[in-house]
Amino acid sequence: MKIEDEIKGRFRNEYHKGLINLIFTAKKLNQRFSSVLKIHEITEAQYNVLRILRGNRQSTTSSIGYIKERMLDRNSDVSRIVDKLYGLQYIDRKECPNDRRQKEVSITEKGLELLLKMDGSEKQVDTFLKNLNDSEIKALNKLMDKIRD
Repeated sequence: MKIEDEIKGRFRNEYHKGLINLIFTAKKLNQRFSSVLKIHEITEAQYNVLRILRGNRQSTTSSIGYIKERMLDRNSDVSRIVDKLYGLQYIDRKECPNDRRQKEVSITEKGLELLLKMDGSEKQVDTFLKNLNDSEIKALNKLMDKIRD
């Protein structure tokens, strides 16, 4: 459906239309993604932290700063998210021996099990862009990278 029909609006020009279309589409995809995560009683930010920790578990533990650098939403309160995940026993945190102000954070077996359980959900999320073929998705990714430059 065209964006004009979707929001029943008009635009000053194609750039305005493109921006509104991008924002509207991102919000719609984010709502769908959040509803998939809600099944597992986890937020998007919590999921992002768990994925970051799983990806880094082969090296060493991760600091709050390391996690924050890799977050999709750089404005997230990573300390609060870590506290919540720690309370749910999805992650472990320890005081850094070299700097007591720092925390070393790692994913627990329970956290890994949750992500494993969520594999089906991840495959479901992959279908959100199923209307695009391989060359279209590559073009979309290239355009998104170009917009951020």
